[in-house]
Amino acid sequence: MDDKKSSANAQEILVNWSPQEVRVAVVESAAVQELHIERTQERGLVGNIYLGKVSRVLPGMQSAFIDIGLDRAAFLHVADVMPRTAEGGGAVSRNGGQGLPPIEKQIFEGQTLLVQVIKDPIGTKGARLSTQISIAGRMLVFLPQDDHIGISQKIAPEMRDALRDRMTVLARDAFDAEVKLAQQQGDKPPSAGGFILRTNAEDASDAELAEDIAYLRAAWARIRKDALRLPPKNLLRRDLDLLERVLRDLVSDQTQSIRIDSREQHARMLVFAQEFMPTVVERIQHYKGERPIFDLFSIEDELAKALGRRVDLKSGGYLIVDQTEALTTFDVNTGGYVGARNFDETVFKTNLEAAHAIARQLRLRNLGGIVIVDFIDMVKPEHQQAVLVELRRQLERDRVKTSVSGFSSLGLVEMTRKRTRESLAHMLCEPCPVCQGVGEVKTARTVAYDILREILREARQFNPQEFRVIATPTVIELLLDDEQQYLAGLSEFIGKPISLQSESAMGPVAYDIILR
Repeated sequence: MDDKKSSANAQEILVNWSPQEVRVAVVESAAVQELHIERTQERGLVGNIYLGKVSRVLPGMQSAFIDIGLDRAAFLHVADVMPRTAEGGGAVSRNGGQGLPPIEKQIFEGQTLLVQVIKDPIGTKGARLSTQISIAGRMLVFLPQDDHIGISQKIAPEMRDALRDRMTVLARDAFDAEVKLAQQQGDKPPSAGGFILRTNAEDASDAELAEDIAYLRAAWARIRKDALRLPPKNLLRRDLDLLERVLRDLVSDQTQSIRIDSREQHARMLVFAQEFMPTVVERIQHYKGERPIFDLFSIEDELAKALGRRVDLKSGGYLIVDQTEALTTFDVNTGGYVGARNFDETVFKTNLEAAHAIARQLRLRNLGGIVIVDFIDMVKPEHQQAVLVELRRQLERDRVKTSVSGFSSLGLVEMTRKRTRESLAHMLCEPCPVCQGVGEVKTARTVAYDILREILREARQFNPQEFRVIATPTVIELLLDDEQQYLAGLSEFIGKPISLQSESAMGPVAYDIILR
């Protein structure tokens, strides 16, 4: 049974690498399920760990500027300073910075600090920092300055105690082994540190958790070592790039292979896997085929479709996807589907297929936040329930946390999906310069009437010898043909000649009125 399930969910990861961009496709059952893109020039700093130097302390603002080697000094607020207990150990409750020691009592100018970027530079503002270091793994987050075991709030309450007990034993064993090794080598023993179990640790085995602990402790040991040998204003650890995150976050038991089309990057992935994830090494392959790797499963076509509004279903129905700043909507339509024996069955079958497609589109487009689904109205309550069950079943495959409510009184399904990064459309596209993202433009006749009103408005304020209108050929042709009588009447009314000039390079709603 498990073998059949594993085979049915067999997964391949394809990596297309270029110096300026890395693209990753997760393929299951010969269909693209996820697309991840990272551009070299757009990589942020969040998660990076630096050895910084305090350049200025501002008691009045309870903040400080830290030089981490960037063009602008970074910003550290007292609420992001990791207070220490008298023993130099764990964390103290922050409460937004209230009740904490003043920042001037904790740090001083010229001091060397280990800091982590928690917010990228924006405009003229420098990066925002924290002295509380956290290193994210696949299933765990390591807090080297803390000493407790935390559990994600999304993990079921009845499972938390058992998970915490297991994790406590595993973390203690790993720490004891590291202390013993440090004693043998004559090194300073490490701190125990704490861990937070992420949502996907819920079903993890002891071996998987132990592997993640080993990876995180090794990463922290390297940071400590570099902090002792390097001068201030140095980068100690860059947050993982997409190639490394593929191995950390995307590889699962169902992953049969990870194929990459770059020899150099294949070697780099092998080095990373050998150090931190040795069980994955044998699955990493260098793709040497003549066809581009993304042509294997028509991934370029899938990428183009993922940017469109319409998603066709195999049955003939279709989805309309609209993404706004506040939410994303899916509108389900039967289209040309008439395969069932009656209308109720047609609607039901279309909605079932749509539920499957919606779950995939959420992953493919990386849509987050509030999602509203307008299924075709179903008369039978059992049909509604079956569609909800299918939607939830398909969403179980999503590595991102989702929550689905039932049908509302208006027949809509509301759901949420955690935002993890920018959606595919926001990453690859920008608002149309003509319609400004609305998706529609004024008709030529509407633009022509705008021009006539603008001329009348200008004539009341100015007294030129002539008005010259410059617009698209379509608008000019309309003014010379259908609207010629109104144009002549306006010219007579204002007592000024109106000339027209066609400009094909202008956008469909653009025009100029020149006073001569």
